[in-house]
Amino acid sequence: MSLVVITGGNRGIGFHLAVLYAEAGDQVVLGIRRPEHAPILPGTVLPLDVGDSASVASFAAALAGRGVDILINNAGIIGPDRQSALETDFEGFMQTLNVNTLGPLRVTQALLPNLRKVEQAKVVILTSRMGSLSYAKSNQIAYRASKAAANKVTQCLATDLAQEGVSVAAVHPGWARTDMGGPSADIAPEESARGIKAVIDALSHATTGRFWNFDGSPIAW
Repeated sequence: MSLVVITGGNRGIGFHLAVLYAEAGDQVVLGIRRPEHAPILPGTVLPLDVGDSASVASFAAALAGRGVDILINNAGIIGPDRQSALETDFEGFMQTLNVNTLGPLRVTQALLPNLRKVEQAKVVILTSRMGSLSYAKSNQIAYRASKAAANKVTQCLATDLAQEGVSVAAVHPGWARTDMGGPSADIAPEESARGIKAVIDALSHATTGRFWNFDGSPIAW
């Protein structure tokens, strides 16, 4: 039985990942911003705002002494309404970077003692193909830039944790029908979650530091 920690797991892909791991018999801890407003969820629910250092520290304190086998950094935001290269809400841009880029780094650093307690721990950051530098589109610049930076965070974590046996991956969840993806998206969140779990299952020291599509195919940085 593994302990799986998922940030932003109260809906969408995070929720369906939590269901899959709970059904597999794993212990699941969900970090969400407003537990009091959450539906019934599969696992233990703790308050967590990945954009707030004090909240992340409290979350880590609640898990003190427990080994974490899998950390899935799922929490994220789409960013402000105005986010083109020609007209930008800079405050909203900064908030997007804070949540989507610094958030996974904050949480991963805070849970390093937990990850180090187990053999072959895994860290996953859900990023996006929209952050790939080989994908040259310009809409939603704050979101794209935050995910491109999260990809680099993934590479750096993988490099620094390689000798400790912790494997790290960036995963594109696909364009899923969630609150963020909208009703016209390509795939159901359940399909995305199943694919992501398969990618995590296959993640190893030999494949650490790579960028994957939810279907298991590699994506260019």
